Amino acid sequence: EDVTLDTQLQELLVAQSQGQGLGYFQFPASDDYNNIPQDPRNPLTREKIELGKQLFHESLFSTASDFSNTKFEYSCATCHHAAAGFQAGVAQGLGDGGQGFGFKGEARTRNVLCAPEMCDVQPIRSPTAMNGAFQPLMLWNGQFGAGDQNEGTEAQWTAGTPKAVNHLGYQGLETQAIAGLAVHRIDFNALAVSSSPYKEAFDNVFSEFPASERYTNETAGLAIAAYERAMMSNEAPFQKYLQGNTYAMSDREKEGAIIFFGKADCVHCHTGPALNKMEFHALGMNEFKVDEVTFYNPDDPAQLGRFSFTQVEEDKYRFKTPQLYNLRDIDFLGHGASFHSIREVLEYKNKAVAENPNVPADVLSPDFVPLNLSEEELDQLEAFIAHSLFDPNLDRYVPGTVASGNCFPNNDQSSRIDLGCE
Repeated sequence: EDVTLDTQLQELLVAQSQGQGLGYFQFPASDDYNNIPQDPRNPLTREKIELGKQLFHESLFSTASDFSNTKFEYSCATCHHAAAGFQAGVAQGLGDGGQGFGFKGEARTRNVLCAPEMCDVQPIRSPTAMNGAFQPLMLWNGQFGAGDQNEGTEAQWTAGTPKAVNHLGYQGLETQAIAGLAVHRIDFNALAVSSSPYKEAFDNVFSEFPASERYTNETAGLAIAAYERAMMSNEAPFQKYLQGNTYAMSDREKEGAIIFFGKADCVHCHTGPALNKMEFHALGMNEFKVDEVTFYNPDDPAQLGRFSFTQVEEDKYRFKTPQLYNLRDIDFLGHGASFHSIREVLEYKNKAVAENPNVPADVLSPDFVPLNLSEEELDQLEAFIAHSLFDPNLDRYVPGTVASGNCFPNNDQSSRIDLGCE
């Protein structure tokens, strides 16, 4: 261990911590409810988090399917599972209308009986469900969340669309979880919950809700959001390093961290515990490739980033700065899944040459400039992101079973075989 690296790195961390010291970059423990950022209208409790963990992985409520053959076969975890850092194992997440899993979700494919345009797919890459407690607004365009930068955007909370859920007044994670259930054809109605093994848990967790309002997508979404708030990469080597274990990172990883927080100034946009920021930048990344996804409309407004929500001209092609933990096992990065490894993203940012011809040069972020890193420095930076920011124990956020007894994250026959449920 080279102690001079520790001195150099810790001085950089303190300098970049906005006066808060190493703790500025630390995640709280998953049961440290006093220090996990949370919506005051959705206080965290162990029982609520446990219920959310079950509901997140449960296919019993996937009853609003547009395709009868996949009813009761998918869950939130279909596109956000531990095997892929709580992202999807394929370029484009596929819920209703899909089948199969493979080893880390890479074998998820369209059920041939489902027309592509009928399947539940997203116009851009599904972001991770990890470390969301440190993001007040959710989705690449930040459309979910009633406060923060969405104050003043009420005119865009269009009735009859998922954005209308902002009117409930919750923060981003809660709003996304509630809206996402309907978007992904999952329905926690009173009859479904009352006749399920989850009724008692809803009664316990949401006892303050009148019975007529206790079994809904709103309450289910609050439980799921609570679970997501507790789901942090707090066992990653960098987190252990911040807690005082200087042996948790190799010298090479420390050299990469020094570049991250120093010469490359990655911390300018990627900061705080989740190494993200509530900012939107145009980096000229490509959209989905039509032949690599289930169904994709190149004219979907989602390709315009933050503008698709705000309708503010200067927001065109700006996408939210993502968190950086647990990216090593993911084969698709960027909002258009156009990168297939951490190294590809680093090389792209190092050169700072836009790949998407649809993005005008004059809208590119002023922070999108060449980093002038050598191959050796890129190697070191990659080591830090791939290894120091990788929590190897995400299975602690996965239930042993779900109350229905269904296979999870998917319950279709192909997935049951892949997952060893048959």
